[in-house]
Amino acid sequence: MRQTNELFIAEVGAKRNVAALDKIYTANARILPPGAPMIEGREQIKGFWASAMAALDVKSATLATVQAEPAGDGVVEIGSAVITTNAGQSMDVKYVVHWKQEDGQWKWHTDIWNMNG
Repeated sequence: MRQTNELFIAEVGAKRNVAALDKIYTANARILPPGAPMIEGREQIKGFWASAMAALDVKSATLATVQAEPAGDGVVEIGSAVITTNAGQSMDVKYVVHWKQEDGQWKWHTDIWNMNG
């Protein structure tokens, strides 16, 4: 799981490399972004992240696991994140990710987050 989160930080957060999301989300993953409809499927998720990162002018993102525990055939992670823009603004975020294994790798299967305040 740590490798997947580090991949998100290094490739998606720092480089805006949405192609790396193939290694982060399961093929039929769902995201539940704040103030927006649920989005299903890796290609649609990549489109969402590309647009969101451009709109926010994201410079970096960090993830920190607060708690992770087994749940059936997966794992549920509660965490916190900080998104930093190129203008120097920081946004504190909390998230929950339901992890599943796909092709021998732990990936995000359901991802929901919202801003702190």
